[in-house]
Amino acid sequence: MPAVGDALRDPAAEERHQERAERDDYSHGPLLSDRVPGVHIGVGARSGTPAEEILVLVRSALAELSGPAGPAGAGHARGGGADPGAAGPSGRVRVAGLATLDARVAEPGIVAVAARLGVPVTGFPAEELAGVAVPHPSRVAEAATGTASVAEAAALRAAGPGAVLLVPKRKGRRATCAIAGFVLIHPDKAGCCPDEVTSVARLLPLTCGYIAGEPDSPHIPTPHTTADMDTHTDGPHTGSHAHDLRHHGDAEVRDEKLVDLAVNVRTATPPDWLRERIAHSLTSLAAYPDGRSARAAVAERHDLPPGRVLLTSGAAEAFVLLARALPVRRPVVVHPQFTEPEAALRDAGHEVGRVLLREEDGFRLDPAAVPEDADLVVIGNPTNPTSVLHPAETIAALARPGRYLVVDEAFMDAVPGEREALAGRTDVPGLVVLRSLTKTWGLAGLRIGYVLAEPETVALLERAQPLWPVSTPALVAAEACMTRAALAEAEHAAHRIGTERAHLLAGLAEFDEVRTVEAAEGPFVLIRIEGADGVRERLRLLGFAARRGDTFPGLDRHWLRLAVRDRATTNRFLQALDQALLLGG
Repeated sequence: MPAVGDALRDPAAEERHQERAERDDYSHGPLLSDRVPGVHIGVGARSGTPAEEILVLVRSALAELSGPAGPAGAGHARGGGADPGAAGPSGRVRVAGLATLDARVAEPGIVAVAARLGVPVTGFPAEELAGVAVPHPSRVAEAATGTASVAEAAALRAAGPGAVLLVPKRKGRRATCAIAGFVLIHPDKAGCCPDEVTSVARLLPLTCGYIAGEPDSPHIPTPHTTADMDTHTDGPHTGSHAHDLRHHGDAEVRDEKLVDLAVNVRTATPPDWLRERIAHSLTSLAAYPDGRSARAAVAERHDLPPGRVLLTSGAAEAFVLLARALPVRRPVVVHPQFTEPEAALRDAGHEVGRVLLREEDGFRLDPAAVPEDADLVVIGNPTNPTSVLHPAETIAALARPGRYLVVDEAFMDAVPGEREALAGRTDVPGLVVLRSLTKTWGLAGLRIGYVLAEPETVALLERAQPLWPVSTPALVAAEACMTRAALAEAEHAAHRIGTERAHLLAGLAEFDEVRTVEAAEGPFVLIRIEGADGVRERLRLLGFAARRGDTFPGLDRHWLRLAVRDRATTNRFLQALDQALLLGG
């Protein structure tokens, strides 16, 4: 079965405008209607679980779903003959059936609950349910049944393509329960009246669905302490607010089958020719890696001598080397930006200052905001997550005698013509440029990047590296990506990304609730929505992963970062975003 979000339709633009114009006419929000098949209740239960224990969960979930929308005195679930308390005190919910593992379909407790509700029980094989994307997977459940969340997967599978979880997993001592169904975002006015409304679907915050105490319940990381010196900000002293600097986009999609807008790696990569080159390199694994050829290829690509190049295990290793090897006393990081540089500096014992760029300034750099006594300055270009491309000369103006100027150009090859790049420049004192091959070429799992700097700086960093830091397959990939044909392919991809980004921004502009950083030049965009943290959780229920913004210093819970994807994916996401905003009221 495809992920929940895969079934969302891509309406024509004029229909979408009409839909959004009609939206405010429905103050109750998204509605379940008699015109759809009703809700499906997914149940997971251990053998021997009594009916009453399951029924308590079912009643609670139905009451949670019903809300205040139903007419007074309509407190019943409409199915065949329904259990008189199942829908809660006020709402009416039409239950279509119970669903569970096929191995539990004859379980007496489940059969008895179905009989009380007057609905059939449907069983699905574990391997079929294992293919259904669920928001609350459990290793315990997967080990016992082969399915990460029986209740959620069974409910979604029974409800069919396009269904969403209306009530996420709820757990008793020996049973779990979830409810799935369809949300009609824009019911037909002519056919919609109070008697036809069966429920107001209320999606609770995703954290309510987690099971406290289970081994795989979400871990709240201990954040790094923030800087004591934050400049260029009108907000309260940010040093008192801790950001999780170790949170990255891959955490948004790990272990879940969601459409990925959280990770900025180009889709459909690596290309076949690169896969073949990497695969062929495996015949040489018995020999120690020799990076000379790859180093020379990178140097030639940037018209530099090899002594100005250092190959690294991704850009992340380069940040660690800089933090440990450079003799600096007052490092400053320009935020919002990729948080790993600051995390590495703090781990190395540095007290890190921050310069916070502001939304009202378009998140653009003012060199005067950087303290004169900073002896290391870190900035991204184009900056992650704002997608702002700073003028090369504005960044170069930060250079000073006795200062290292570190420019993270991990996404520069996604900018057509790499305009504003500083890679290859030798006239900027103290310049250190970092590049990554993982984003454009889909090599995040291989780990390959490089540093371009003065030979003395390269020598300092190289001494801090372990022996053979870059594997043979990664070296082969680096050399392959420096060829003229590969660079032409990357340039073509950059132009395509620009086109797809414009389409995404145009779609986002249709939402009054959404504010975008319009100067986006990277393969991602930054958006602000009031209550974006809640929108993000509802998007997950609809099958889409977006990158939370509140882990970036200078941003808060109202920000999300979205990777640029192909047009079909973007259209499906925009439809899901519309639904997520409506569900939030």
